[in-house]
Amino acid sequence: MKLNRLTLRDKSLVERYLKLSGHELAVYSFADIYIWKGLFQVYWALVQQSLCIFFKDSFGIFLYLGPLTKKLTPGLIREIFKALDELNRNKEVSRIENVEEKDLDFYRSLGLSIEKKSCDYLCARRDLAELKGNKFKSKRSSKNYFLKHNEFQAVSLQRSHRNECLKLYRAWARQRAKLNCDHLYQGMLEDSFNALNILLRNFESLGCEGLVVKVKGKIRAFTVGYKLNPQTFCVLYEVADLSFKGIAQFIFQEFCVRAKDFKYINIMDDSGLKNLEQVKFSYKPLKLISAFIVKNNESHLS
Repeated sequence: MKLNRLTLRDKSLVERYLKLSGHELAVYSFADIYIWKGLFQVYWALVQQSLCIFFKDSFGIFLYLGPLTKKLTPGLIREIFKALDELNRNKEVSRIENVEEKDLDFYRSLGLSIEKKSCDYLCARRDLAELKGNKFKSKRSSKNYFLKHNEFQAVSLQRSHRNECLKLYRAWARQRAKLNCDHLYQGMLEDSFNALNILLRNFESLGCEGLVVKVKGKIRAFTVGYKLNPQTFCVLYEVADLSFKGIAQFIFQEFCVRAKDFKYINIMDDSGLKNLEQVKFSYKPLKLISAFIVKNNESHLS
């Protein structure tokens, strides 16, 4: 098995294999894979006519996604775990992350260990664009407060906005860190900055879209994401200056209004954070899309 370093030139290859099967999880996109190159060494390999995406860090190497293929086979999974076990000193690191629920029966049939990882929150775009009814009353109120008290511009995100968006993220992260002293959370904020930097540096090449809100000429909020499939857009980042009441609610609604070609908005997972979980649920998702981790702890595939 030959490991190849992932580059932007591999985008068409990866997307061709992504299209072999339908995917609902937001991580099944080239953009989401590529932006983590600052934290992981990212490789791809062809294994039995399937594309495998490997992430490597100081702890070892693992599959970031389930194998991208028309059909999963026991031989394919056996070869993948054999390769991982040969590359990892600690076989506990050998795993397949972000396995989709539709494939769980197959992995269970092989006797593999399965644990739930996280859930994406899938919302109806029209609900988020219109914010109708009592369930969105507080969102409407916050948005209207911003509209009433500020003169602003809402314009499409451009690569030229990169430095100002990164500066805003740093300020936003400091505000968040003061509210949550957990070292794990603060580490996640730093990791997220690293990924955002790569995203904005390669904004057009990755096929991302976004929106910025300027107040008195300065960017005070931005949002950015990507098309997952013809029906679903994924919002990867939403960052706002918390001193402007209602700006977060406004930019989210405004972006959903503009994303009229999509039926659904995937607002990603909650990173295991209770406060973020509450925010996600406040947008009344239609569906939670679960991701799982598969391991070969008991050597069923040996």
